[in-house]
Amino acid sequence: MTTVYYSPHMTSLDNELGRASGHADVPLSERGLLEAGELARHYAHCAIDAVFCSDLQRASRTAELAFSSRDVPIIRDARLRECDYGILAQYPSAEVHARLLGHLAEPFPGGESLTAAVERVGDVLRDALRSWGGKTLVIIGHRATRYGLEYWCSGTSLERIVGSPWERREIPIWRYEAAASLLDYHMRGAP
Repeated sequence: MTTVYYSPHMTSLDNELGRASGHADVPLSERGLLEAGELARHYAHCAIDAVFCSDLQRASRTAELAFSSRDVPIIRDARLRECDYGILAQYPSAEVHARLLGHLAEPFPGGESLTAAVERVGDVLRDALRSWGGKTLVIIGHRATRYGLEYWCSGTSLERIVGSPWERREIPIWRYEAAASLLDYHMRGAP
């Protein structure tokens, strides 16, 4: 088994404005920069072999600030990006999140479906398990990243995951156990 810790990127400028960024490359806010330093303290007790993050700056900067003082590789991967909300990028978060269940299989206008975003996360997990199997990894990403980890590591339906309330944690760290056998298949058909 491979232990995978997930943390979302810290607070971005769009988060503070109540906007869903999607693929918009929005920076961390001043608050987010401070939170990333705090995240480093939360992970200080964990032996980490590698950190994977979205290549969008709000995630990659979170990873840099939280792990740059440690001797671990930080691997940026565009497949860990947020779902592409297309023309709804940077629309109010409440409006975009209210539409998520309607875009499990149907792409957002000009964007992608949540199923496609979750497939990308599965591809990253499969590649990571080939190279880092049995190790301890951290993934810094977005909402779609967590949906993907929940889907691939728990076997829960995507509809159920997306339909559940978004869990906020004081210490923003989730732990998953990923077995290669869970990732040896593609999406199981309908979300």
